[in-house]
Amino acid sequence: MKFGIIVFPGSNCDHDCYHAVKHVFGQDAEYVWHKDTSLKGFDCVVLPGGFSYGDYLRTGAIARFSPVMNEVTAFAKKGGLVLGICNGFQILTEAGLLPGVLMRNSGLKFICRHADLKVENASTVFSSSYKKGQVVSIPIAHADGNYFADDTTIKRLEDGDRIVFRYSAPDGQVTMDANPNGARANIAGIVNEAGNVMGMMPHPERASEAELGSTDGSGVFESILKGFLT
Repeated sequence: MKFGIIVFPGSNCDHDCYHAVKHVFGQDAEYVWHKDTSLKGFDCVVLPGGFSYGDYLRTGAIARFSPVMNEVTAFAKKGGLVLGICNGFQILTEAGLLPGVLMRNSGLKFICRHADLKVENASTVFSSSYKKGQVVSIPIAHADGNYFADDTTIKRLEDGDRIVFRYSAPDGQVTMDANPNGARANIAGIVNEAGNVMGMMPHPERASEAELGSTDGSGVFESILKGFLT
């Protein structure tokens, strides 16, 4: 399987994603510069975390207009797999590939720590290696992870089983005390209606090796590989 890792000016998790895909999971991977205009030959595109364009104006708002995003949009519309992590999630919402928006954390502070997530949907191409209701520990590192959408959109996500991960307590209880950033409905990750685009604020690539303190993020990449091979 061949992964394309998009690199924007200011990306700082592109090497992390490349390492996970190439060296941990043994897949082909290439960096794709934000000015490139072709995604030919890729099976999955990853928009990594970081601070694209320095987060000026609004997180993801400038990156959304990078030339490569026209190709990402076309790739997604053809059914290609797209994974947006942290800043990548923000860019996907700005580009209209996922609904809602990521706002400043409710505490107005940058948060960097492990977070417990409850797997709400284990049947997507990004989560099939998990079990529904499973609680996993995956790092977060963001100042703008507060997911917001209007009531109609939240209901559509709920009814369509499109919420993949929620922030939770270690026992799986979804409470505001377990919500690190104020996200509506404790949302940590969602998929589009077609199920081929996922955005998540936590960093699975930083929890894919025991040396990093958790392998709970491995399930995201294992799910993608399993879906592709089957």
